[in-house]
Amino acid sequence: MKELKINPEISSYIDFSSYEGKEIELTGMIQNLRILAWGGFLILRTANYIIQTVCDKNNVSFPLETLTVEQTVKIKGLLQKATIKDKSIYPRDYEVQVREIEIISSPSVNPLPVDTTKKELNAGLDTKLDLRPLTLRHAKQRAIFKISSVIYNEFGNYLTKVGFTRICSPKIVFSGAEGGANIFKIDYFKRNAYLAQSPQFYKQMMVGVFGRVFEEAPVFRAEEHDTSRHLNEYISLDFEMMLQNGFEDLIVMETNVLRHIFDELKKQCQNEIELLEIELPSLEKIVCLKFSEVHEIVFNNFKKDFRSEKDLAPEEERLICEYAKKEWGTEFVFITHYPTEKRPFYAMSDSANPAETLSFDLLFRGIEITTGGQRLNKYEDYIAKMTKLGMNVDSFNSYLQAFKFGMPPHGGLGLGLERLTAQICKLSNVKEASLFPRDINRL
Repeated sequence: MKELKINPEISSYIDFSSYEGKEIELTGMIQNLRILAWGGFLILRTANYIIQTVCDKNNVSFPLETLTVEQTVKIKGLLQKATIKDKSIYPRDYEVQVREIEIISSPSVNPLPVDTTKKELNAGLDTKLDLRPLTLRHAKQRAIFKISSVIYNEFGNYLTKVGFTRICSPKIVFSGAEGGANIFKIDYFKRNAYLAQSPQFYKQMMVGVFGRVFEEAPVFRAEEHDTSRHLNEYISLDFEMMLQNGFEDLIVMETNVLRHIFDELKKQCQNEIELLEIELPSLEKIVCLKFSEVHEIVFNNFKKDFRSEKDLAPEEERLICEYAKKEWGTEFVFITHYPTEKRPFYAMSDSANPAETLSFDLLFRGIEITTGGQRLNKYEDYIAKMTKLGMNVDSFNSYLQAFKFGMPPHGGLGLGLERLTAQICKLSNVKEASLFPRDINRL
């Protein structure tokens, strides 16, 4: 029997200031290297850092010419202060004067099919996705997903802080929450089942348990769209909550969540923001426009007539964001009161105008990133609505139990992680914000 020593401090994070002038040992992969007459520079990629190391032939006897990009190596050396301008390196105020190098493993392919050492990853989208395990190692690709990771973490951190409970709902479901044909059907022990379009039903059920719940998980949409804004599987950041004042509570809550996320990105991702040369948005004011108002604004200011449409076209989303930036100085616009016929059966209609729902989308830099709204909360309203739409009420018995047993006024939203990341990082295709994207061409 072998007993391992418990080490609660095992970590790849290093406080470099406490090691200045001391010997340090690092294990990582070679991100880049430059061999010169006197020795060379070796850029080492670890879990938390991309650090510059200096290999002087007078100090290290290792044959540097045997080193290649993407080797895993262990180095020992002296940590010292430095001034480094390369934005792909962090920290930029320390470097290691190498004394020893040990090769742990090497790639079996040399040269590599894509050069990940350059400032820009000179590859098309298909190449980036075909060679994903390699291309993700490029400094700017890593930066995108560090930002995505912080968004994901801080969404949950903020909601937990303000009284939400995390839930994990099933992804194999009895029916599609959003309706329509855009649902993946699967064989479930000789019964029909589906991949979840959203955690909608379960979020609502759990409001009756906790009052405020959230989930961060994949959802699936069988939409045959081959566009720069669509994925067939994506991460949906969802919350559902009891309402005190109406569906506007949801808009205020999302604004608070996003403000928190942007504040944390400034703190945690300063290196990535500089490397990608992007500017984080600010959400200082909440601008809300009714769906019908958007049509009129776009028609009057851009001479584009979408007034007969029951949904916003991509061009209309882009134009109204352009207008909002010019008129109100904001990159975010909440569009409210979508037509009842375009929203799911559980959407609450506006009592002042039943043709409109107490729902909204959030547009950011020309694209919809969030859909949300108030839900029906009375059992008899569900029965009436589903009957009117010709739905099989018996197929939704487990869902309807929540309302039969009593539910408070409530609502929620779903925020697309990849779309938000893509818009923050100013990516031309949402697939670049998905680690391993699933679309109509990729499985």
